[in-house]
Amino acid sequence: MAYKGTAAKSATGASMSKYDVEVEARLQALESKSNSSSKSDGSDSKRVAALEAKVEALIQILNKASAVTEHCPKNAEGVRQINL
Repeated sequence: MAYKGTAAKSATGASMSKYDVEVEARLQALESKSNSSSKSDGSDSKRVAALEAKVEALIQILNKASAVTEHCPKNAEGVRQINL
C-alpha cells in the first residue's frame, strides 16, 4: 500500500525520507562549518605570496640546470627554459 511520506518536505515541496532529512542536516552543518572557517585575517594571502616567491626561486635555480632545461621548449629568444 502506497502512502505519502510524512518525514519532511524539501525546498521544492517534495517528500523526504528520514535518511534524506539526516543527510540534509549533515550537509547544512558541513556547509556552515566550511563557511565560518573560510574567513581569513589576511594570513592566507601572505602564505600564498611566500609560496609564490619560493616557486620563483626554484624556477630560477632549475633554469640554470641544463639537465632540466634541455627538456623545456624554447622561449621567444630561442632559449630553453621553464616558462610558467
